Amino acid sequence: MLDITCDLLVIGAGSGGLSVSAGASQMGADVVLLEGHKMGGDCLNYGCVPSKSLLASAKVAYGQSHASAYGVADQVPVVDYAAAKDHVQEVIATIAPVDSQERFEGFGVRVIRDYGRFIDDRVVQAGEHRIIARRIVIATGSSPFVPPISGLDNVPYYTNETLFDLRERPDHLLIIGGGPIGMEMAQAHIRLGSKVTVIEGDKALGKDDPELAAVVLEQLRAEGVDIAEGAQADTITATEADGIRVLTKDGREFDGSHLLMAVGRRPNIDNLNLQAAGIETNRAGVVVDNSLRSSNRRVYAIGDVAGGMQFTHVAGYHAGVIIRSILFGLPSKAKINHIPWATYTSPELAQVGLTEVQARAEHGDRMEVARFEYHHNDRALAERKSKGLIKVMVVKGRPVGASVVGHQGGELMALWSMAIANNLKMSQVAGMVAPYPTISEVNKRVAGAYFSPRLFDSPMVKRVVQFVQRWLP
Repeated sequence: MLDITCDLLVIGAGSGGLSVSAGASQMGADVVLLEGHKMGGDCLNYGCVPSKSLLASAKVAYGQSHASAYGVADQVPVVDYAAAKDHVQEVIATIAPVDSQERFEGFGVRVIRDYGRFIDDRVVQAGEHRIIARRIVIATGSSPFVPPISGLDNVPYYTNETLFDLRERPDHLLIIGGGPIGMEMAQAHIRLGSKVTVIEGDKALGKDDPELAAVVLEQLRAEGVDIAEGAQADTITATEADGIRVLTKDGREFDGSHLLMAVGRRPNIDNLNLQAAGIETNRAGVVVDNSLRSSNRRVYAIGDVAGGMQFTHVAGYHAGVIIRSILFGLPSKAKINHIPWATYTSPELAQVGLTEVQARAEHGDRMEVARFEYHHNDRALAERKSKGLIKVMVVKGRPVGASVVGHQGGELMALWSMAIANNLKMSQVAGMVAPYPTISEVNKRVAGAYFSPRLFDSPMVKRVVQFVQRWLP
């Protein structure tokens, strides 16, 4: 057994773990990084990167068959599903060197390719190594949650960890779960030529603003996706034709050729032996305070395993929060009110801060909603992407949330994240100048919509203007 001492031990080489390791090492800390699986974690290998790459292939196929509105003849796309998956793997391979062991060793990080397990409150064993660290960061991420549905173990099924290895296009893909992963993969596969049925036990895209989610669901249904809501999967069986049948609790039956499970995520904590380190956990993951510290004051948890929002950019944000505390001993707390998220369907669906329902519940009549429709944006009209709208929830002249559905909706959320993070006023957003014509003008126009009734519908403003005009030379 080889003993190693270090300033900082990071368990997990996903987005959060890599960010902490690189930052801490380059600022002078002695860092050890453990990774028993793939460098880059879920996002690079099974999540964000491959899913958006497959969506890109699907978008091209859809564009070929919907080109006539632009004066270009429609073409029935000839889809090579295996080649689309080659595209996915090429994108992963292009990005992989950024997350590679060699790159991080170049930063001075000692990378050990093994899984870690706590021995006591400050010692972790990884293979033949015992690591004694002043501070430890758990960044082990999450994995697909597969519910105990009767019969599921007797049929082949996919998760996001295995779907991108599939080389033959599904004839009819059944997707259990109508959240972001399920809906993105539904649109990708319908556009690549599969039949698709989404089976959702409650409401599809149920965590988003229902008015905006309805726009996405309408589009997916128009493209041919069968979305069954209120359909709780009860039993899964194989059919005589080597297919799969899903029976729901209300008696509905859905037959398909392939099955994707997309019902949520579970934290990767089972093999860490956290009880040996006195680390409290719950179903969501490691219990942390707002500084991301666990019940063991030497141990932090970041990203998916910390039990909050499960997004790559959250893990990166968490990394910045704890570096301040670990390296400099300064107080640093994580916030969530400025964290955006997006579902990358077409149109995109994105959110930051409070939804309209949440803002109404928290602020009551003090909350106002500013709205702007995409069909008033010239760039959206030029590109025939005019379906969508943005809503901004405003309290005392400051945004507390923004919701958007539409072309490049995820891109638009960056400005509102900055506004909320810095407590900006709507007047400051309205004062920006966006290049014309761009989709980004939507942000300026919705800020203008907030002020329009105050300026154009105000008798006081009219009286002041008329008074001034009489006296101006």
